[in-house]
Amino acid sequence: MVLTDPGERRAITVELGLVFTVTLGLAALRSLLSLIDALLAPEPLDEQTVAINAPGAAADLLDLAYQLSGVAQLLAWGGLGLYLLWRGGIRLGSLGLDRRRPGRDTALGVGLAALIGVPGLGLYLASRALGLNLTVLPSALDDTWWRIPVLLVAAVANSWAEELLVVGYVITRLRQLGWAENSSLLLAAVLRGAYHLYQGFGGFAGNLVMGLVYGRVWQRTHRLWALVIAHALIDVVAFAGYALLHGSVGWLP
Repeated sequence: MVLTDPGERRAITVELGLVFTVTLGLAALRSLLSLIDALLAPEPLDEQTVAINAPGAAADLLDLAYQLSGVAQLLAWGGLGLYLLWRGGIRLGSLGLDRRRPGRDTALGVGLAALIGVPGLGLYLASRALGLNLTVLPSALDDTWWRIPVLLVAAVANSWAEELLVVGYVITRLRQLGWAENSSLLLAAVLRGAYHLYQGFGGFAGNLVMGLVYGRVWQRTHRLWALVIAHALIDVVAFAGYALLHGSVGWLP
């Protein structure tokens, strides 16, 4: 429902600005600055590396705590968007976060993961070969007893935060402000691409396409669980798969 009261519209606009200033909008700005820094470096982009999951402390247990704090932050980001929608009268079922269709949500999620994951890997390899992307290391964590479990929960936390905020939350709020579906879809997809700019231009393009596909699927189905499942599967394969195969597969950096 489109809000017509000027006070309510102003409150939603301020809320959007604050939420994304402290979450993925700020991440997009930092990502842009990181890309500019990489472009100013003497080495070409494809000779530079960036790790998605990197150590945060030298001591083993401190690093574990550091990684889990990042997971907690992502879960809280998604929870913040969900809470604000709920406080605003949006039912969780209307977002697709109910338990009515677990089998269909899972099937749709697996299909979306395959649709985006395989071409996304090809786009990454092509953009890196063209010198448009950094070498992305899904994990640079040491081989510890907690590495794989942490990578798995990080994959779920990433998918929860991103799909809740850049699909469920932002598109719902923009609808309330009267934005057209295509306009809100494009803004959400550009935001998704922007906070991946630290990976290079390929990372931006790949996530822009992912945002357009996932956003449109949600606009038509309103099944957010399917998007969370799809995103989590992609990240699980990337994070844990890289950690397990690194050193034994020649084409992995």
